[in-house]
Amino acid sequence: MLKDTGPVFSRRSVVAAGAMTAAAAMTSSQARAQNREPEPHAAHEEGPKVSQMKVRLTVNGSPYELNLDTRTSLLDARREHLHLTGTKKGCDHGQCGACTVIVDGVRINSCLTLAVMHEGDRITTIEGLGTPARMHPMQAAFVKHDGYQCGYCTPGQICSAVAVLDEIKAGVPSHVTADLTAIPELSVDEVRERMSGNICRCGAYSNIVEAIAEVAGRPT
Repeated sequence: MLKDTGPVFSRRSVVAAGAMTAAAAMTSSQARAQNREPEPHAAHEEGPKVSQMKVRLTVNGSPYELNLDTRTSLLDARREHLHLTGTKKGCDHGQCGACTVIVDGVRINSCLTLAVMHEGDRITTIEGLGTPARMHPMQAAFVKHDGYQCGYCTPGQICSAVAVLDEIKAGVPSHVTADLTAIPELSVDEVRERMSGNICRCGAYSNIVEAIAEVAGRPT
C-alpha cells in the first residue's frame, strides 16, 4: 500500500508561482505610491528665501542705489551690478590684491567685504582714477616703466600704489618703518613692504617700484 507523500511540485510550477507573486507585489507597491502623501522635504525644494537690502554707494563720484543679496561682496556688486569690470577677481580670498579699491581714502581687498557694509561710502576703482585719454599720473608711470605684462593684477596694483603714497604722506608706519615717531621715508624697502599684498604673477615688481617712485618724485 503506497503512502500519500503530498503534492508534487515541478521546477516550472515553482518559477511560475514566484513570478505571479512578484507581479502582485509590484502592482500593490505602485498603487500605494500613487496614493502616498508627499515627502516632508518636498515643500522645501525651492530653498530658503534670499535676504535683500537696498544699499547706497558712491562709486567714482556717481551715486548708486542697489537692491542686493546681503551676501554680495563689494567686488561682485561692482562687477555684476554696476558692470565696472576693471577691478579683477583673482583668488577671491584676499590673498592676491587683484580686487584692491580705495574706500574713503583707504585701500581694501573688495572680495573680503560685503557691499551692505559700505552704505554711504565713497569708493574709487581703477575706472575712477583716470581714462586712456586722461590718465592718472600712476597709470601713466606704469605705462612708462612697463609695470605690467599680462595686466590682470594691474588695476589692483595701481589703486594700491596710489593709496601707499597717501599712507606715507599721512605718516602711517609699515612693518619695516624704523622710527615709528617720524614720517616714513619713501624707500625701496617701504614700497616693497607696502605693496607686498599685491601679487604680480608676471614678476614686474622692479618696474612697479620704479613707477611708484617716479610719481612720488623720489629716485629708486
